[in-house]
Amino acid sequence: MNKSESFFKRYWFIISMLVGIVAGCVIGLLFPQAAPALEPLGTIFTNLMFCAVVPMVFTSIASAIANMSSAKRAGKIMGVTLATFMVTAGIAAVIMYVIMRVFPVVTGNYSVAEADTGTVLGIGDMIVNFFTKPDFVELLSRRAILPLIVFAVIVGFGVQMQGGANTMTAKLLKDMTDCILKAVQIITYYAPIGFLGFFANLVATYGPDLIGDYSKTLIVYYGLCFAYMFIFFPIYARFGGGKGGAKVMWKHLFKPAAVSFGTCSSVATIPTNMEAAEESGINREVSNIVLPLGATMHMDGSAMSAILKVAFLFGMFGQDFSTGRAILAIIVAVFSSVAMSGIPGGGGTGELALCTVFFPEQLAVAYPIALALGYMVDPPATMVNAAGDYVVSFIVCRYVDGKDWLQKHLARKEAETASEK
Repeated sequence: MNKSESFFKRYWFIISMLVGIVAGCVIGLLFPQAAPALEPLGTIFTNLMFCAVVPMVFTSIASAIANMSSAKRAGKIMGVTLATFMVTAGIAAVIMYVIMRVFPVVTGNYSVAEADTGTVLGIGDMIVNFFTKPDFVELLSRRAILPLIVFAVIVGFGVQMQGGANTMTAKLLKDMTDCILKAVQIITYYAPIGFLGFFANLVATYGPDLIGDYSKTLIVYYGLCFAYMFIFFPIYARFGGGKGGAKVMWKHLFKPAAVSFGTCSSVATIPTNMEAAEESGINREVSNIVLPLGATMHMDGSAMSAILKVAFLFGMFGQDFSTGRAILAIIVAVFSSVAMSGIPGGGGTGELALCTVFFPEQLAVAYPIALALGYMVDPPATMVNAAGDYVVSFIVCRYVDGKDWLQKHLARKEAETASEK
């Protein structure tokens, strides 16, 4: 096998995804009238992924906790994971606020038609809906990923208390996770066709509107997302993996980034992230908790987009984005990003939460603007969110498996390669 054949064999999936994305963009730009007919191609792929991912989230988390050596280790992994999510999302939100102060994105006036925002939930109801559902059947939905994760954690600890890895339930959960992962691999073969349909419709729908302040807003946000990924991800990987951490990260980062950018879903990227984590030497006990949990709760890109939307609306309504408001906005951005729930576009929940807090009197006007911005910045936001889940697993491994976890993995891999020769 020559070098060109070896390269294609290794990167054929990535190349085919890029071909699908580029072809979709060209079709959407040159033949926008044909884009709606291609949209179902992308919808089919996303729906298939959700059908597989929802049960996988439950089995992978419950299995990871149930098969751990101790409940104490499971609690440590979750504690470190949640703390890391909050810190990185806070850093991302602060960076976006600074950029908004230096480069304000709104200089014109807008006239937006009012929209029906539905019933505005109170904080108590929002907390209940984020973490629980009144019926088990309602857990089996992509819109209930966070409650499903909470239930999976409880079930996992229940199995752990009943005997852990020695129980039939723990073995069943592990086998189910492995089987669903294989099913997802089959579905991903369809990804290039799905991406073609998705991007054709995306470019046809939003391409003509990328002018004026909207255009400036998108340019700033897209640029910042890629800058954040290229500057801060290596720092996080170096901190988590030590020497060689950034190099290993770059070797496996592109595929999760491409899948998340194409699907606009952190949840749909879980299988790709798990594959990247496995190839990077990340302990499966860590990846099986960090990655599904991160798909819902680790939202650096969403935290940045929340600040972007608030800054845009403050500018449009002629209000000052002061330091006091900024502190509240950063706190709300970090916590409201959880409301995105890992689904394409976030379902509008995060935007509604932001507008309810900051623009209750202008809700009917502010909400559709924030929602439109949310859809337009969703690809890079999801890319930072989902690819960041993989990077965060480096940091969690540092605190769970020791500072030299990556060096031990690389040494084992080198020894295995030498023995094969």
